[in-house]
Amino acid sequence: MQPVGPYRFTHMLGTCPAGKAWAAIDGQGRLVTIAVLNAAVADAPGWREAFVGTANGLAQAPGGQTFAYADFSAAEPWVAYPAEAGPGAERLFRALGQDYQPVPTEGGPAAPVSGVPQQVSGVPQQVSGVPQQVSGVPQQVSGVPQQVSGVPQQVSGIPQQVSGVPQQVSGVPQLTSGPPPAPWALHAGPPVAPNPTPAPARPDADEPQPPAVGPMDGPPPHDPFAAPVRRIQPSAPPKRRTGLWLKVAALALAVAVGSGAAVWALAPDEPADPDIPPTVGATAFPTAAAVDPPLKPWAQAAPYSPEERALAVAAPALVFVETVFTGYVRDASTNTPIRATPITFTRRCSAFVVTPDGHALTSSACVKPTQETARQIALDTVARMLVREQTLVPAQVQEYIRTNMGKTKFTGIDPGTEPGTEIHGQLNTARGNLTTEPAIPAQVVRALPPDTGNIALIKLGRGSLPVAELNPSATLTDGSSLLILGFATTDDDFRTATYGPQSKLVGITGTGRRGSASISRINQDLGTTSHGGIALDPSGRVAGMIDQDQARPDRANRVIVPSSSLNALIGEAGTANKLGDSDKLYRKALDAYFAGQHSAAITQFDAVSQASPGNLLAKAYRQNAVERQQNESEPSDQSVWLMVLLAAAGGALSVGLIVLVVMLVRRRRDV
Repeated sequence: MQPVGPYRFTHMLGTCPAGKAWAAIDGQGRLVTIAVLNAAVADAPGWREAFVGTANGLAQAPGGQTFAYADFSAAEPWVAYPAEAGPGAERLFRALGQDYQPVPTEGGPAAPVSGVPQQVSGVPQQVSGVPQQVSGVPQQVSGVPQQVSGVPQQVSGIPQQVSGVPQQVSGVPQLTSGPPPAPWALHAGPPVAPNPTPAPARPDADEPQPPAVGPMDGPPPHDPFAAPVRRIQPSAPPKRRTGLWLKVAALALAVAVGSGAAVWALAPDEPADPDIPPTVGATAFPTAAAVDPPLKPWAQAAPYSPEERALAVAAPALVFVETVFTGYVRDASTNTPIRATPITFTRRCSAFVVTPDGHALTSSACVKPTQETARQIALDTVARMLVREQTLVPAQVQEYIRTNMGKTKFTGIDPGTEPGTEIHGQLNTARGNLTTEPAIPAQVVRALPPDTGNIALIKLGRGSLPVAELNPSATLTDGSSLLILGFATTDDDFRTATYGPQSKLVGITGTGRRGSASISRINQDLGTTSHGGIALDPSGRVAGMIDQDQARPDRANRVIVPSSSLNALIGEAGTANKLGDSDKLYRKALDAYFAGQHSAAITQFDAVSQASPGNLLAKAYRQNAVERQQNESEPSDQSVWLMVLLAAAGGALSVGLIVLVVMLVRRRRDV
């Protein structure tokens, strides 16, 4: 069984006519139970709504069970419950009135349970007369009275006392004789043998009775009706219409078979099972390792939501950038270095690719800071060296920087030259201080200072990289929401930290100006290395770039530079934002995946992976599409047979109604 959404199924817990319960695990190894409604049942009128309403009702009830995730719009709707909350999937099916059958364990088969059993006192007696109405919703029983769980049955004669309160049955009551017409009618209990009290035999009223034996005081009185000849002849019994009933039975059989055959012929062909190794009973372990991308959109947002798709579209273009600056802090008047050794410091941030040949946008403060900013960072580095040498105490660091800012400058090896810079970018998971493969060298193409935008265009030394698409017409209004995406870390040690893409849904709290350019402020951020990251619109296009808020004392990354300013800088550098062929195919594959066209998605994701090896999400979604296709192909035979069964039962019911009308008409004519 393949996973549903972010879950991988491990084994089946139980079944019922409407669906199955599975045990599964999510991407973090947490256990869940999942209730999956059969596709054919979900298509039946009212079933999908009942499934959704019951799940929500259980979640909202006091002390109820809350589900972790759900997909009610899928061909087979499903709901996932945390395993620690108990058998959530089983409770959902029982709440729907289903005959849930647990899968037998090693200790022996589990006893079948059908709803809530009712205790019936006494045995119904077979008597003649008009059937009486029993409280609750009646079921019509033909022949021998049946013992059913839940609602009491309608029997001929006087009903017996029922212990307990009759239960309400959802849906329309169905006939229990013959083939069941709907999934909810498949849980009738076993028949109960009747125990009628035989009525005493009565002699035929038309036959002469023997006289009572007893003493006689005289001759019997004259009986004028004691003649040996009958005066009242019994009427002849009506002719049995055997031929009529044979024709009716043949008609019912023909309609049932014809309805089933019609549904069989009109049912769409099921897709062939994908050519993949079986998950159970395989003769060898798979040789290819499962893809584990650092960002899993289906775990960052609700599965199959617009947020998941937006992250899936843009995340492959995200780049981790590290810039190393090397130079000397010199006395401004004499050009004498205040330290004999060079001063080195590092800046880390995010970026995103905007052209297939490797151009990327990021923050100028990260790759080309102003002379004042670079000098301040260099003096901070010198002050902390002095603290380690015990020349300064930590409390004097800020005063040392303030005192020397106007007396020094930060230069290259020679006075008057720029400090040396070395820039590297990494895709997917990144490590600090990495300058070899898979790190990609880069250089600055064009940069704007903080007062005119604080954005920079860099060129990575590699092509065929995933590209993000800009939306220059995007509007950033107060109170609206944005999905931001950038690199972050939870490691405490800066030297050995590992960074990965993270996302968060934020709100716009206001607007401002940065020179002639407008900016928007947001209420949350992703951390110190997220500037240069992406602000996404619902389609997965870039609405703006994350940057530092220079008006805040902590300079938190809570500013969005609009996409129109980004597009202008790209144009000034003589290039343009455009998607490559693999980027267009990747978006087409995502469209097929989210539309449930898994065969097409698998083929297209394969082509993307070959053309753009750095796009790990293409490989991950290809894997998800294979597993989801396998999951949806398993219940195909059951679905077809269930459709045939429903059609046959519907045909038989129609014929029964016709026969009932004919009988009523004939009875009125006879009267």
